[in-house]
Amino acid sequence: MTAIGKWVLPPPRKSLVVGVADMVVSNDAGAELVTYSLGSCLGITVYDPVKKVGGLLHIMLPDSKINALKAAQVPFMFVDTGVPRLFQAAYNLGAERSRLAIKVAGGAQLLDEQGVFNIGLRNFESLKGLLARNGLAAHVYDVGGLSSRTLRLDLTTGNVTIKTPGTDIYNL
Repeated sequence: MTAIGKWVLPPPRKSLVVGVADMVVSNDAGAELVTYSLGSCLGITVYDPVKKVGGLLHIMLPDSKINALKAAQVPFMFVDTGVPRLFQAAYNLGAERSRLAIKVAGGAQLLDEQGVFNIGLRNFESLKGLLARNGLAAHVYDVGGLSSRTLRLDLTTGNVTIKTPGTDIYNL
C-alpha cells in the first residue's frame, strides 16, 4: 500500500556548532557548520565541491607569538596556528587545494569604534598575508563594520550565509 497524498518531509538538517577558538571539518553532506557572534573574530570557511568536504574555523587573534603556551593549548585561537590546521584537516578528508573555495566573515570593530586596537582588521590582514604566502586568497569576504555576524556553511552545496542583527540572511 502506498502513501499517496502524504507529505514527505526531508530529515532535519544537522548543525555542527563551531565555538570561539574552535574548528570543525566534515564530509557529512547532510550537515551545516555554524558559528555565532563573530565580532572582531573571523569565521574562515573552506569547501571542496567535488568531495563535499568543508570546514569552519572561528579565530580570535592574529598572531600566536603573544602567548605561545596558549597557542599550544588552543591553536584555533590564532590565525597563524589555526588556519594551517583547517587546511590540513580538509586535505585529510580528501579535499584538494585546487578546488577549495575560501570565504571569510567577521573582523568587526565591536567595543572599539575609535579603532584603537583594530583586532578585526589585524585578524584579516594576518589571514590575507598567510594565504598569500601560500599562494592562496579568499574568494569572497565580508569583514569590518560594527555588527556581529552568524556564519553558516552548507556542506551539501558549499553555500555560505551570513546573518547580522536587524538584517535578512544573505549569501556570501
